[in-house]
Amino acid sequence: MNIDSIAARIRGGGRISGAEAVELYRGAPLPLLGTLADGIRARKHPDGIVTYIIDRNVNYTNVCVARCNFCAFYRPVGSPDGYVLGFEEVFRKIDETIALGGVQLLLQGGHNPDLPIEWYEDLFRAVKQRYPAFRLHALSPPEVIHLTRLSRLTIPQVIDRLIAAGLDSIPGGGAEILVDRVRKLLNCYGKATADEWLSVMRHAHRAGLRTTATMMYGHVETVEERIEHLLRLRQVQDETGGFTAFITWSYQPEHTELGGTEATGLEYLRMLALARIVLDNVPSLQASWVTQGGKVGQLSLAFGANDMGSVMIEENVVRAAGASYCMDEVEIVRNIENAGFTAQRRNMHYERLGGPFFRERQVPRVLELAVARADGDTSRAPEIDRYAARSAAEKALRNQQ
Repeated sequence: MNIDSIAARIRGGGRISGAEAVELYRGAPLPLLGTLADGIRARKHPDGIVTYIIDRNVNYTNVCVARCNFCAFYRPVGSPDGYVLGFEEVFRKIDETIALGGVQLLLQGGHNPDLPIEWYEDLFRAVKQRYPAFRLHALSPPEVIHLTRLSRLTIPQVIDRLIAAGLDSIPGGGAEILVDRVRKLLNCYGKATADEWLSVMRHAHRAGLRTTATMMYGHVETVEERIEHLLRLRQVQDETGGFTAFITWSYQPEHTELGGTEATGLEYLRMLALARIVLDNVPSLQASWVTQGGKVGQLSLAFGANDMGSVMIEENVVRAAGASYCMDEVEIVRNIENAGFTAQRRNMHYERLGGPFFRERQVPRVLELAVARADGDTSRAPEIDRYAARSAAEKALRNQQ
């Protein structure tokens, strides 16, 4: 296998195999990978526009029974540090997001056994009643699988009920590496196998939803398994065309049970460029400035990314593992424009919404990411008591009350 011949096929718009992808990753110089990926980006997005979205990453609960060993965010059932956001707290976060030009919530959380599907339906309906045009980009595939187990419904039934309640799209979280050997080592096989994750996405696409796809690398996987992950996503996209974008980021080891060291920024750029080359049927790639920082995020625009992702406003999961980068809309736009591109706001479907919001009206600078709750806030969401308790800890708490 010759790297020059593989590169020539890529320049001509050809598709590469898994073995060729491994050869490129292991043997191609980083500048060559960047040039190939940037060429694909330019063919797919020739207008010189880089997009971004103003939204808020709200983690509605940190209580989780999955216990993934790479996660520093979750708390076990009954933990005094566990929380569930109340509906009014979510509404307040939406109000703050809209004031900054935001158009959606990225809503994800732990696998909380005391939140049945009815809790999600009631929350989604309440949001849509107050904010009819606001989008809910919510519940990763493992969360959907969790709800099928709690409700004893099928994946299509859960998705249909959530859509009826107001779900607009599904984020690609929980993919980690879509190889079951890796998932068992990460202790995330129980929350969703690789096939289960992909099945949720197939059903979501068939139901008319668009979704994103992700990959977290740099822990226990091999390069070959990273490529297998990309190939499985490419196969689903060939079948359904439902993925709008792909996002990859490096494992954040601080405060986790798994531990280890974080992959370098150069490895991130290598992985990003390879993803752009392999995922020839996925329209957009996001830069993961949240884990890499603003400058590597900016450099991503020369390695295949055409989107700077989300302003975010709030983030809890990555922060718990030690990464706390923050970029508001002003800084994201500055990074895009200094890299030679035109910045445009978008929604989850990559429909463009116009130029920077802060140039249309005055908005406060956001120099630090918000959190789910302020330190010391142990308030209890009043809505929880509407639903039957399932965990022993929740039952005991209600008996005390």
